[in-house]
Amino acid sequence: MLKDLYEFKEDLGKRGIFFCLSGPISQNLVAEIGTTLEQHMTMGEAGKSTVLRVFSTVVENAQNIMRYSDEREEDFSLGIIAVGYENKHYFVLCGNMVDNNKIGKLRENLTKLQNMNKDELKKYYRRKRREGPPPESSGAGLGFIDMAKKASKPIEFNFKTIDDKLSFFSMKIVI
Repeated sequence: MLKDLYEFKEDLGKRGIFFCLSGPISQNLVAEIGTTLEQHMTMGEAGKSTVLRVFSTVVENAQNIMRYSDEREEDFSLGIIAVGYENKHYFVLCGNMVDNNKIGKLRENLTKLQNMNKDELKKYYRRKRREGPPPESSGAGLGFIDMAKKASKPIEFNFKTIDDKLSFFSMKIVI
């Protein structure tokens, strides 16, 4: 593994990824990530609004991992978050394990967002805010909608079956 670390770093670079975290995710870590991303992106001459959109997307994904990942290690939820740059756009990748029973609803919600234009997303966001959180959620269900609004193209997502209980959920948001 030690011999392959350089190749791993090179592979990330070829994919445009300049930041990657895999493992336990905590609120304190997210704050530090924000500072690092801001410094890196500002050096790359990204505008303040772009930095803010990327950071808020990272925060939303980190919160989703902390709340909903079905892979845990003691008090921490496990997942992966990566940030990169390709085709003149920043992107945020995230992933975590989900119970296979949750996939249908998650796929339905994300597909619905993929098929909405910016105006429809704004109206849907306002409506969902007024409705409040669904009973099974620890949030108002606005995170995915907010990310879709900030994205420059529809959210991409995938589910990779791991076994009969779990799948790996991955998502890409292009800013």
